[in-house]
Amino acid sequence: MTVNQVEELVGLARDGDHRAFEELVRRTYTDTYTLAYRITGDEEDASDVVQETYLRAHKGLKKFRGDAQFSTWLHRITANCANTQLGRKIRHRHDPLPEDSPIADESPMRDPAHRAEVAGLRSELTEALSALPAKLRTVVVLRDIYDLPHEDIANELGISTSAAKVRLHRARKRLREELYPLGDERGDDVDLREVHADAV
Repeated sequence: MTVNQVEELVGLARDGDHRAFEELVRRTYTDTYTLAYRITGDEEDASDVVQETYLRAHKGLKKFRGDAQFSTWLHRITANCANTQLGRKIRHRHDPLPEDSPIADESPMRDPAHRAEVAGLRSELTEALSALPAKLRTVVVLRDIYDLPHEDIANELGISTSAAKVRLHRARKRLREELYPLGDERGDDVDLREVHADAV
């Protein structure tokens, strides 16, 4: 779906066209669910987050003026809903992601040696990411996978930009320590953000 098509659907939906909004939902559902699942680590929670996300998006669509891309705006709402959902839970599940999970894809564009290395790290990385406290996991997912600016992450989480940067630093540090507990020199060679994009 092109940017112009999205803008057209958003405009129609803003004017009350329910079919246009349903089309937006249909075309963004997979990405929205994926982000919700990455943050919550739980299928039921992710489904609840998606439902709440689209309810908020529908209510707030009239305020959307296109200052950011619709997908970015929707990511922010999803992240906010996911953190609200996590806040409601007394305890969190940290199950490793299954190998055939749609969010555990590896890019076919990588060379074989790189793919082999990523495949070897996938299980360890997904477990390490899932084991992070929710506030750290959320920041690293939004920054390193979805490439949201620190300022946007801070706004959605209700924290300062510096706090967002501190959480990101702590998350990356804990992931590296988990992956390379003995200070394995590979820790200096692997681009953690690149591995996230392929293996998470």
